Amino acid sequence: MSLTDRNSIASVLLEQRTSFLRKSGGVTRTVLQKVERYKPLPHTVVITGLRRTGKSTLLRQIASAYYHNEDFHYINFEDERLIGFPAERFNELYEILTGQFGQRRTFLIDEIQNVPGFERFVRRFLDDGYKFYITGSSANLLSREIGTKLTGRHADVTVYPFSFPEYLKFSGISEGMGTVYTTKERAVLKSAFDSYLTEGGMPEFMTYKEYDILTRTYEDVVIKDIALRYGLSNPMELRELFQYLITNFGSRFSYTRLKNSLGFGSVNTVKSYIHSLTETYFAAVISKFDYSIRKQISNEKKLYVADNGFIPRISLKVTRDYGRLLENLVHNELARRGSVYYFADGKSECDFILQQEGSINGCFQVSWNITPDNQEREYNGLINALEFFGHSEGTILTSDQEYEYSQNGKTIHVYPVWKWLLSER
Repeated sequence: MSLTDRNSIASVLLEQRTSFLRKSGGVTRTVLQKVERYKPLPHTVVITGLRRTGKSTLLRQIASAYYHNEDFHYINFEDERLIGFPAERFNELYEILTGQFGQRRTFLIDEIQNVPGFERFVRRFLDDGYKFYITGSSANLLSREIGTKLTGRHADVTVYPFSFPEYLKFSGISEGMGTVYTTKERAVLKSAFDSYLTEGGMPEFMTYKEYDILTRTYEDVVIKDIALRYGLSNPMELRELFQYLITNFGSRFSYTRLKNSLGFGSVNTVKSYIHSLTETYFAAVISKFDYSIRKQISNEKKLYVADNGFIPRISLKVTRDYGRLLENLVHNELARRGSVYYFADGKSECDFILQQEGSINGCFQVSWNITPDNQEREYNGLINALEFFGHSEGTILTSDQEYEYSQNGKTIHVYPVWKWLLSER
């Protein structure tokens, strides 16, 4: 197709819009609430997140929820027929869209990174009062970086794998929206949670139940998003590092120890590779909490994986540690809510500290079960964190235990993770 033929371009845009509107919106994502807050702002909404988490599907939901499936222009620059379309011709594209569909002041654009210099026309139209919702990711420009091109005129919305409530909706399970459960409802929810804990909530995997989807997603992250981006002709050391970290997720590490144990040439290489993995949203690294930013940077780290379903596909461990899977799941839920740290004082450790808008809003331990063998360690770690932050209450999340415990003027709420995921929305 010739990009100089306006009739051909018009035909492509019509086909794209028709196909987009035929697409199912799927399970309504919780993150739509955040999109709604950003809708009145004079900013581009940049939809970011890990590959295959449903960024394009969220665009479809935005069109339905806020624009009546009509009051917007849609463009997909991943279409091979638009490859090479120059940013300076966007006015022409807008004229074609207006001629076909009428005046619209909102654009929904998929894979915008395929138009070099896209930020110029986006900023120009923003200045004239237009609204943009955009997605995009490639080896040259990760979705996390698109907003940097817009120099402050953007608001990021991150799409994660399904939360547990979204997982239930996708699975057609209506139980779980209340606070009190019958024996039957509890059994249904527990069974669903057991599957969610081990299989995760990647939407495409949930649809087809093909484990190759998870493997291919990881391979695309390693090869397309990282190795190609950094020009690595032999990504073997990259794979070895990531496999080691994912096998040992939730364990403390230092960049220097990783360099020495895995034989890297420099600490900076290790830092760069791990940073690149977090930039793709495949993993997150948390630090030990300290009021000193300098100490936070130098303290040991922990790495968690974006979705539990990836772990058995990559980890070298042949048996599943359900307690650690529970910990990874809790981290991912807390990361949706704010900044996450761990606490350690040399005597004890608390798994997670949640910071929201500059304030410490929660201390959390995670344990599969509280038993006579581990209760002193779990209680003391949480109580020491509560004392450090001046809090009176904390939470221990378990597979299915529920009770309260008081010690030294502190109240510990022991709560099943599945119930916490449903009640803390």
